Amino acid sequence: MAIWPAPMVYAGPTEVEFHAKSRRSAGASYFVVGRDPAGMKGSELAVAHPDDDLYDGNHGRYVLRNSPGIGSMKMLSFVKVMYDISDNVMKVPDESRMEDFISISGSKMRLLARNGAVPCSPTHIPTDLVEANCVPSGFMVPKGWDIVVDYYKNIEANRWVPWSRPQVDPGADSRTSFEGKFGTGSFQLKHRDYTSFWHDIPLRPSGQPDEIINLVTEIPLFMTAKMECQKALPGNPIGQDSNSDGSPRYYTYGTPFFNYGYIPQTWEDPQLKDALGNGGDNDPLDVMEIGSRRLEMGSVTPCRVLGHLELIDEGEMDNKIICIALSDPDANSIRTMEDLERVKPGTIDRLRDWLKRYKTSDGKPENTLASEHPTRTSEALELINETHNRWKNLCGKGSGYVSDDHGFWLDAPGCKGQ
Repeated sequence: MAIWPAPMVYAGPTEVEFHAKSRRSAGASYFVVGRDPAGMKGSELAVAHPDDDLYDGNHGRYVLRNSPGIGSMKMLSFVKVMYDISDNVMKVPDESRMEDFISISGSKMRLLARNGAVPCSPTHIPTDLVEANCVPSGFMVPKGWDIVVDYYKNIEANRWVPWSRPQVDPGADSRTSFEGKFGTGSFQLKHRDYTSFWHDIPLRPSGQPDEIINLVTEIPLFMTAKMECQKALPGNPIGQDSNSDGSPRYYTYGTPFFNYGYIPQTWEDPQLKDALGNGGDNDPLDVMEIGSRRLEMGSVTPCRVLGHLELIDEGEMDNKIICIALSDPDANSIRTMEDLERVKPGTIDRLRDWLKRYKTSDGKPENTLASEHPTRTSEALELINETHNRWKNLCGKGSGYVSDDHGFWLDAPGCKGQ
């Protein structure tokens, strides 16, 4: 047994296999595993409970035993303990008197800490600790619980440096400035020359033909932090998207092999329907730049439009413009989708795979594409012009009407501001 200098970030079964195999390579003979694969989908071929996820305490051991590369390493199942209200002690539950035991999982403990739970009455331990917002005596020493509460109630504060997360610079463009800490909800990136990334940067660079657009980079090449335009905040800064529990969102399918961003002064109006009846996703028009060079976050880059793919994402039309930066070494050789496949074969297949499957690593179903084949430049330009006109309507500069219940910040000079 040994202490291993690799932090657990609870990333699921793949991470557990890494920890087990890396320890085996270092000579460990045993590995203690609990419910780390929790959430892994069960098999439809299972005889009993085919729809159940893997949550049993032994499931982690079963999964790892069948993992190639484990060899003769012995898997020890972590025994689940519960709180015994009869003597205020955490222990293996007695099957003959289960009514005396309360389950306090790690998730429940973190929730209680975030809620600032206080000690329960020593003479009355409620069965629903979350509702009572208390922790029973004997669960944790009081000083230890105070530290846990302090941490989870102030987890976004700069007092804490999460040792399992890299503290890195966002790698932003030199013409930008940011507030807050990258990797938290406080991070906001703004442009020094424009009030709004979305509304004030022009659709196209001055003097360029129609197929050249401006790309605002949100997510640079190989970055997993899911950054996006904050449509409701003043200045529409770039910030990190969040999960349903409020934690910062990251891509988990792998590192993007493209620069990702959007075309300013465009809007995918939910009222704009495709042939299948799907409405726009209510965002600026997305762009996937397939060059070989990293474009810094917040940079504004002239980009040649090659075509687009229409993604159907949870019932919404989420178009992806495909382009190549004029600054890329291959820009002069790639002017069409056919050129892209000739110069960088397999890129279109990789784009299709990413768009369909990037959410599956989060337990969501595959997305679909309206068509497996990207459009040509001319069709992509029609989409860009339509979404630009919809943006004009949003800003009160077009012929169409848009109600004011969208919640967007539009008070930029390029939109409704002065």
